[in-house]
Amino acid sequence: MSELVYYDLKRAKKMTPSLSVQVARELGRRIVAGSFEAGALIEDENALADRFQVSRVVIRDAVKILVGKGLLDVRRGIGTKVRPRHEWILLDDDVLAWHITATPRLEFISQLMDIRLAFEPKAARWAAERATAEDIKVIDDACRRMEEETGSLEKFVVADALFHQAVLRAAHNEFLNAMEGVIYSALLVSVRITNQDPRKNSDSVEFHREVCDAISTGDADKAEKLTEKLLRDAIRRLKEAFGDKFKDTQLM
Repeated sequence: MSELVYYDLKRAKKMTPSLSVQVARELGRRIVAGSFEAGALIEDENALADRFQVSRVVIRDAVKILVGKGLLDVRRGIGTKVRPRHEWILLDDDVLAWHITATPRLEFISQLMDIRLAFEPKAARWAAERATAEDIKVIDDACRRMEEETGSLEKFVVADALFHQAVLRAAHNEFLNAMEGVIYSALLVSVRITNQDPRKNSDSVEFHREVCDAISTGDADKAEKLTEKLLRDAIRRLKEAFGDKFKDTQLM
């Protein structure tokens, strides 16, 4: 699954990115993929300019972008170092997107699912309590797209993401809206990990329909419990793909 799907879901601008942004993305992908270890020095401006066939100004601007995302640290007289993961701005859209094409990290996807379990069931409860008629229509439309999509895996995953986005927005909490990138990244990475066409998992589609119906009828308790059930099913499939290595203390 391409990281471009993530940017489409976030409705990123379609204009061609500048050279500095393109270089930042290439370096960022390599850092996230682990090609550069924490604390390692990356190449100097001249070497990077030669590698990417751009000016030093472009390299300098690209490095500034990655410094702003917490991935790099520039020290005069020392050079440019990769910062440890705990200092990265993990909720940054680019950082989340770059994880999609990198080799899946067990700890990263486990933590993403922890976060989803922490806030999505409550979001479904609040959606059942606060959703407008228009909110419910958007949720239902996304659910129908999931049920009816039989041709394109990408379109199915997008419909799945839009379903969860619609539930978050129906909760009418601006802080929850800011978390939708976590869902997109988790869904897109999960498809790669399980190597499974989610359209073949009828239970998953049924879970989404049950959540939709609970929200539309205003049953907050049911919406919360069903969303937790849906997420735990996703975690079950991830555990099967990873085997005993998958960390999930909440299911112990």
